[in-house]
Amino acid sequence: MKRLYVIFLVLVLAVAVAIPSTFAADEMAKKLNTALIGLSKGNWQVKADELNKWMQEKRTDFLVVDVRPDPKEYKEGHIPGAIYIPFNAILKPENLKKLPKDKKIVLACDTGQAENLPIVSLRALGYNAYNLFYGYTSWIKGSLGSHLANQVIQGAATKNYPIAK
Repeated sequence: MKRLYVIFLVLVLAVAVAIPSTFAADEMAKKLNTALIGLSKGNWQVKADELNKWMQEKRTDFLVVDVRPDPKEYKEGHIPGAIYIPFNAILKPENLKKLPKDKKIVLACDTGQAENLPIVSLRALGYNAYNLFYGYTSWIKGSLGSHLANQVIQGAATKNYPIAK
């Protein structure tokens, strides 16, 4: 009888734990979907000219975050005023504390790809997150992103990959 009681108690606890986590997952899915809808409307990118204008105007309503994975790249050159948090560590609690929710957060990487990875999560968490359109490719002459993009463009020019219509 005692054993049956323990089994029953374990089952009740398992159900009690599972139900809230299901609702939490549904709530997170709603937040992520809302963030994706916002991104699909195109209001999540900042062009280099726009960011430069903000800087010239000495605006204080934004923060640039350099999210390139290699800290050496940040040390070799970055957007003035940018802080460094690699994209794969930006969601750590200690790094989220560095990001103000009352400012635009502009993420920047080499080509614009790594900076896109945390955008949806940051927006779902309530941050006003943007990416720098094409990353440092649009900001720094001769950047690594520029070289990578040129290689891709040249490679595509010499290939004839199939296209379905």
